[in-house]
Order: sequence, then structure tokens, then C-alpha cells
Amino acid sequence: MHFDTLQGWLSWQENLHPVTIDLGLERAAEVFYALNPQRVKPPTITVAGTNGKGSSVAYLEAIYKAQGYRVGAYTSPHILKYNERIKIDGQPVSDQMICEAFERIEAVRGDISLSYFEFSTLAALDIFWRADLDIQLLEVGLGGRLDAVNIVDTDIAIISSIGIDHVYWLGDTREAIGYEKAGIFRADKPAIVGEPNPPTTIMATADSKNAQLHLINQDFGYQKHDAGWDWHYQEQTLENLPAPNLKGEHQYRNAAAVILAVQKMATRLPVSRAAIDHGLANVQLPGRFQLLKGEIPVLLDVGHNPEAVTTLATYLRENFPEKRLLAVFSMMKDKDIAKALEIMQPLVDQWFFAPLTNARAVSEEAMREIFLQSQILKVSFGHTGFKDAFNAAKNQAGNNDLILVFGSFFLVSDCLNDCE
Repeated sequence: MHFDTLQGWLSWQENLHPVTIDLGLERAAEVFYALNPQRVKPPTITVAGTNGKGSSVAYLEAIYKAQGYRVGAYTSPHILKYNERIKIDGQPVSDQMICEAFERIEAVRGDISLSYFEFSTLAALDIFWRADLDIQLLEVGLGGRLDAVNIVDTDIAIISSIGIDHVYWLGDTREAIGYEKAGIFRADKPAIVGEPNPPTTIMATADSKNAQLHLINQDFGYQKHDAGWDWHYQEQTLENLPAPNLKGEHQYRNAAAVILAVQKMATRLPVSRAAIDHGLANVQLPGRFQLLKGEIPVLLDVGHNPEAVTTLATYLRENFPEKRLLAVFSMMKDKDIAKALEIMQPLVDQWFFAPLTNARAVSEEAMREIFLQSQILKVSFGHTGFKDAFNAAKNQAGNNDLILVFGSFFLVSDCLNDCE
């Protein structure tokens, strides 16, 4: 199969595989080894977790770029453009590079059926091993143990957090989910856990794999103070670090885990204190507590599970205590929507439901029932899409109000495309 445009390839991939999510390593691994029979890879850090994966990759990317290394970063999903998933030196790669990778994949896959996500993962790995990188940073898409990213034997594994999400594929307990995330651990390699309350399955998996486990608040940690914050691990300390440019208390945990990963990789890729400071202070990541300033400020967040929404609620209480909140909201139908509403209901004065065109998105009919069961009555329905819902919120907003757009990557993407 051949297509002349990236969109042509993507449209075809969306309908090629019988299911959207198909966990397992065998099919992707077979194609990757055909592409790369010597299994060449740059030094690799793999990041899994319910929340905080994208932030952790962003910190790593910013720090290694500041040091002058050539860095590849693979993340998902994208917000505005597919190319954001595959970056080299902080820049999305070109349509041409991705199309050429898809051509190489198609040339060797034979009758092996690949999902949309497996195509993107294989394209990233193929581009990265050919690009003469100093390091590649890989964000796990779903889980860890059976995610296509896990075909690469990582040099350092990070688990950023453990929460309840994707229960159909990962299980409905933190223990089950922890087991899946810990599948990225490797024997005799650092396994860094930024989750302050890790399920026992993480420790058990590290032990069974003989991984070098490092737990936050036990083996490494941080302390905040007026001059900044300090990081420590065994006899190592870094004092008076700049506050992370990504907002929220949880970002100190993400940053602390990342610094340990950087220190563990230092024998191969030395990094200066100046590069760490620069990376922490200048890191950027759209859609995470992102504030669009204006007459009526707009806060964007892609939080879509109870853990992320709880963090968002804490951030709002601490930073916008006097603001009246108008929430433009939508989620995928497989999420714990009722729990998200329960967490946010005390903070939100008026809700505006924004229907999304994605097939996985919750319908307006279903949302009416969820709001009714949650006993939330101040909800605006009947909007044609995001822009209509956002304009309705904007029309009702006053000078001391904040419009909050949260609940889905697709919703935040619509906002960044359409917010005026």
C-alpha cells in the first residue's frame, strides 16, 4: 500500500486493524525486527504511568536539549498535529519522514495487521534509530507490559504515577494496573517510581525482574523552601533548584524522578547542573494547566481520570480561589465521568457540555443522565460542538471569572484551534 500524503496513510491505518486498541508485543516486535534486524537503539528512557508521562518526557527532553544532546521524543496522543508524536530536538518531524517510515513498515509487515498506535510507534522507533540520536525518550501509550513501546529494552524505566484508568484493558485495581505499568522494568536497570503510594505489585515485579528499584520518599525525594527546592538521592544533593515551569505540586515528584534518571544515565550522557536548571525552568507542555490570558482567562487541562481531576481541583483551589469557574467539558465514554464531576462539582458554578465528533466520546444523551444522577443542574446542553459551547460560556463570563476547558485531549485540541 502506498499513499502520497500523511493524511492518506493515517486514514488508511484508522480502518486497517479490527480493533482500535490491541495490546500485545508479538506483531509489532516482528515488524520492528524486520526493519531493524540488528536491534540497534540509542540510549533509552521509557516512561509509564497513569498521569505525568508527558510531563516527565518533557522535562527529560528539555534537560538533554539544554546540554546539547540530540534527543528523540515519542509521545501520544497529539494535540494539534500528528507530527507532535515524533520529535527530534524538540521539533516535530516532517510529513515526509513519517511517510517514508510508513513505506518501510509496509514493505516488511507482510500479512501482519497493525493498529494505528502500533504504526506510529514503529515509525518513531524506525526514525529514531536512523537519526543518530544521543538518546530516545519513549512514552508508553497504554499500560506498559503489553504496550508496543515495550518491544524496546529500555535502559531506564520511570513510572510517574498509578491511578485508575483504562480499566477494560488494565484492570480495575491499583494492584492490577501497577503490575501492567511495571512491565517496562528490565533486569539490572534502574526502575524509578515517582508514585508516592506504589501498589505492592510494583515492588514485586521489580524483585522478580531483578530491576534496580528506586522509590520516591524512600530512596530519593525533594524538599521545597523559599529559595526553590532541593533534590536528594543517597549522598547526592542538588540544592536551590528552580521551580518547575509546569504547574502543580505533582510536578515536583515528576521532576525529582526525572533528575534521578538523568543522574543514572550520567556515565553515558553527562549533564551539567546548568542544563538541569534550564530544563526545569523552561520546559513547555501544551494542555497541562495551560493558561490563556485575556479579558476572560482560559485554563486548559487534559485531565481525564479521577487522579488527574483531583490534581486539577487542588490547583484551582490554590491558584484561583476567588474566581467563578465556568467549565467547558467533555470526555471519552469509557472514563469515570461521574467521579470527575463529583470532584469538580464544588468548584464549578456553571457547566457547558461540548459534544465531540470522536466515536469514543460520550454522547449528549448519556451526559444528561450522568449530570442528573450527580444532581448537577446548572448545565448548558444543546451546543453544536466545542466552539458553540465555549462561546456560550464566554458570553456568560464576567471580569472575575475563569473559563476552564478540561476532560479530553480532543477538547483541548479544539480549544487551541478555536479559542479567540
